[in-house]
Amino acid sequence: MVGLVYIAAFAPDEGETPSSMWAGTDPAAGVASIGHPFDDDFLWHGQDTFHDSFCQDLDDTESMVMATSQRPTARRCFDDLTGQPAWKTKPSWYQVSAQDRMIRPETQRWMAQRIHARETIELDTSHAAFATRPTEVLELITSAADAV
Repeated sequence: MVGLVYIAAFAPDEGETPSSMWAGTDPAAGVASIGHPFDDDFLWHGQDTFHDSFCQDLDDTESMVMATSQRPTARRCFDDLTGQPAWKTKPSWYQVSAQDRMIRPETQRWMAQRIHARETIELDTSHAAFATRPTEVLELITSAADAV
């Protein structure tokens, strides 16, 4: 791995977790959609709230496809401590989703600044930027690949 591209994603530092990054701030409204038990070790987004919390700018059909084909998330992903982050030694790029309801845009901007992203783009979109703004996301990834 020679570089990192974050697409509306957490960029924790050593010893942080997504849960600890939410502590001290109001979590984004869509976080409440996570937590529907898949089994004891996994969670998923509620299908009835998926559209409004994850991809409010997709049409209903696209949103339904994403909601019904989602994979569960391991509970421990929210609480496992992070080791040494790659962004401390690898060049990084960041895409902020200005209408994100899963990770607050302010938190994304802060993370992009903290990791010293070589380039940060902000898109007026939901958490699902890869689906709603694929051209701009691809351009950021291509720019990162060209730089390294």
